Amino acid sequence: MTVPTGRRERKKAATRQKIADTALRLFLEHGYDAVGIRDVAAEADVAVTTLFSHFASKEALVFEQDEDFEQRLTQAVTGRAANEPLIPALRREIQALVRHCTAEGAAHIWHMIDESPALRQYEESMRLRHAESLATAIAADPDLTQSTTACRTIARFVIDAYSLAREAADPETVLDEIFRMIEAAWAVTCASGNSTGTPGP
Repeated sequence: MTVPTGRRERKKAATRQKIADTALRLFLEHGYDAVGIRDVAAEADVAVTTLFSHFASKEALVFEQDEDFEQRLTQAVTGRAANEPLIPALRREIQALVRHCTAEGAAHIWHMIDESPALRQYEESMRLRHAESLATAIAADPDLTQSTTACRTIARFVIDAYSLAREAADPETVLDEIFRMIEAAWAVTCASGNSTGTPGP
């Protein structure tokens, strides 16, 4: 996550983190459905309007690193070294995200998410949004000339790889298997582009 530099930005980030930490603690202690927005605001000692200035919904409180994850995925494309292949760069970032989300203490959070239809629905919409952002970043890369459909498909595969690995008993093995398939699919797409006279990556 980018560290805020100005005093105002640091204070805002600290307030946001305090709200998110408070919400998660209350959700885990009392159950997600039993805790309301006003409960979180009161416990965090902030106004409800302040809470909503940081989080658009109750569900967003659980996924407080949503925007950071989305930025990391797009930066894996836009910030990779010159001539670095796309798929290995994406695999490295997905691997880091999976490790973060399977760290010690994360299991009870995911159990809470799995038990809540609202949170499952929010996570699904979040994954779709991340896939679209990633597809846009891939399509905008001047060194990559694949079609919009190809970019969206690969982006969906990458996001699904995260979800499947996060749920697996052996995430590393699952990532190895899935990214071999993603690499093969991307290679076919590149070869198809070259065969029609379109430069490949």
